[in-house]
Amino acid sequence: MTGETPEESDVHVAIVGADRDAEFSAFVEHAGAHLGRTAWLLCGDVHRAEELVQQALIRTYMAWPRARETDPLAYSRRVLANLRIDSWRKHRREVLTSPDEMPDGFARSGADQHADRDMLVRALRELSPQRRRVVVLRYLMDLPEEDVARDLRISVGTVKSTASRGLAQLRTLMGDTDTSYREPIEPNMPTAGR
Repeated sequence: MTGETPEESDVHVAIVGADRDAEFSAFVEHAGAHLGRTAWLLCGDVHRAEELVQQALIRTYMAWPRARETDPLAYSRRVLANLRIDSWRKHRREVLTSPDEMPDGFARSGADQHADRDMLVRALRELSPQRRRVVVLRYLMDLPEEDVARDLRISVGTVKSTASRGLAQLRTLMGDTDTSYREPIEPNMPTAGR
């Protein structure tokens, strides 16, 4: 898993005109690393992440005709998030692994980077499962709010409020008290008191 985000258009271009198995194989080749990174960020355990990706790919393959009509990567992410929710409901306890056990594709040199990542993983563990999913998909996977809402089957407003509360909780947990860098208010949006 390299952590590279596949371009969704690349996935669509690579699968046009091939049979079902070849299309799906091309999709897995392009999206496998992305799904693996997403799964790891959702659960924090390499082995569980691999299992989640395998299960998500099986379900995506079973529904391939429907998944390929729109966006197979978004479909797979949604399946991945749903599988993670199902496993969380079964176990009701999350245990994230130490940064030393992270896959090679995520490790960068530098003690400071390891310490920062460890702090982030520990802080993510403290978030509720829904806040963690929204924060991971929105900010760590860099998905637009609309995609996160569609993948998790919640409203865009819920994504915005959950992301805001999740980031505020992460800032508190990580000891960041500087609020001067909060996201600017969009100019066309009315604000209270104006």
